[in-house]
Amino acid sequence: MSARTPSPPPDSRRDKSRIDDANASTAFEEDVRPGLWSWTKLDDTTAVGPRIGPALHSVTVASDDSDDSTVTPERQHELEKGNAIQYRTCSWQKTAALLFSEYICLAIMSFPWSYSVLGLVPGLILTVVVCLVVLYTSLVLWEFCLRHPEVRDVCDIGQMLFWNKNWAWWATAIMFLLNNTFIQGLHVVVGAEYLNTMTGTDPGVACRTVSFGIIVAIVCWLCSLPRTFSTLSKLGLFSAFFTFISVLLAAAFSGAQKQPAGYDPRPSFTSDSGVASVGGSPIVTAFPVKSASYIACFNAFLNISYTFIGQITLPSFIAEMREPKDFPKALWACAIAEVILFSVVGAVIYVYTGNQYMTAPAFGSLQETYKKVAFSFMIPTIIFLGVLYASVSARFVFFRIFKNSKHRTEHTITGWSTWAAILLATWIAAFVIAEVIPFFSSLLSLMSSLFDSFFGFIFWGVAYFRMRKADSRAGIARKRGIGTILLGVTNVIIILVGFLFLTFGSYASVLGILEAYDTGSVRSVFSCASNGL
Repeated sequence: MSARTPSPPPDSRRDKSRIDDANASTAFEEDVRPGLWSWTKLDDTTAVGPRIGPALHSVTVASDDSDDSTVTPERQHELEKGNAIQYRTCSWQKTAALLFSEYICLAIMSFPWSYSVLGLVPGLILTVVVCLVVLYTSLVLWEFCLRHPEVRDVCDIGQMLFWNKNWAWWATAIMFLLNNTFIQGLHVVVGAEYLNTMTGTDPGVACRTVSFGIIVAIVCWLCSLPRTFSTLSKLGLFSAFFTFISVLLAAAFSGAQKQPAGYDPRPSFTSDSGVASVGGSPIVTAFPVKSASYIACFNAFLNISYTFIGQITLPSFIAEMREPKDFPKALWACAIAEVILFSVVGAVIYVYTGNQYMTAPAFGSLQETYKKVAFSFMIPTIIFLGVLYASVSARFVFFRIFKNSKHRTEHTITGWSTWAAILLATWIAAFVIAEVIPFFSSLLSLMSSLFDSFFGFIFWGVAYFRMRKADSRAGIARKRGIGTILLGVTNVIIILVGFLFLTFGSYASVLGILEAYDTGSVRSVFSCASNGL
């Protein structure tokens, strides 16, 4: 992601003096180029590159000895010394734990359903392709954060990318908070789903799904209270480990059980509800069946994409790393693990379950005992992933309320009360969303279409071209070879894919939701009925 250090172009103005320009600083030593377009050294042969514009006033940090408050990570470490609460404390290993906890999650269990719709071959190909695209765009994001070390979240990046316009910040902030709150709501749904699955039809629980949703929201709120990612990373590693055990058990159980749940030996039959159904041995297809609709196929693709797309949290993670330059180590470790795990688990469960017995999540395709055992290991991630997104949202609000205040860095009653109140507000909103939109796959697809179009694709294609423009203005010209052309074309395609998600994806998702309501597969708002598997 870094360009070779060029020879400075002949310009006497650039040689007048070495200027310590905080507004153009990055995570590393500065070069002699002054002003906005100065670039910085990564080592003796490579450079990060120049900023795309001046630092935003809203993200600067107070510094006693500088009028310009945008400082390097090293300077931020110095400013945090002596604080009771220090934020830039994550090693790349702790950041990897956060990434694992974000990506190794319950959504893995939607891959078998996606493969049953798309066919095994296209499903596996799309899994690899989406992973590579997300890996590339995450590296672009990382380069952007190195050039602009004052960035604390994706909202700052959104404003910078679109020429520091206030409307860009507000639009990004709204999408950012809605996306995170929807994910929190999803985990309230899944938490209630788990408790309903475990308790069966116990009549002792009044209005069970709403009651379970309240319990899950309260537990998640309490687990959200830690203030730093360094602390949360320990919980994240625990969560990722148990999720890994859960999906491996699910894959093993799908092969160990004699027949998948719902098995019927008859090749075709009419269900109790009067629907014509296909039975017999599990049917596995390499490619989509002829009856597969566009809506179903696109929603299956969105389910795969949603699981991989998590760039919305990455700027927040990088902002709390001791050494942001080490972020790719965490990123590569996570990408390799997830593409192997997602592909193997999805394919194995699909092969043993088949098209006609598939559910989303795939725990519903396991026999009762197997289902409860495997699903139980998902408890940590059901709680923690919602906690992670709640923390990202809360620090977005909290850091702006207490921008340069002691309440941000010390243990004060005001600081902790405000932090807890912000988190409580997000979980109340999440609970309402969970009860108003109580479905699984369609919710994933709709979120992917509305928000991941920007946070997963459009932003990073635009960031690539903005950084190349800054390089050009700074006199850092790349050779016009086939590689440069291919990178440019790739980023144009990434932007177009983002708009495809936004338009056709939203259309398909809405139609899918309407279809679910028409078929009666979605329960009513604030329903007391069980949503167990």
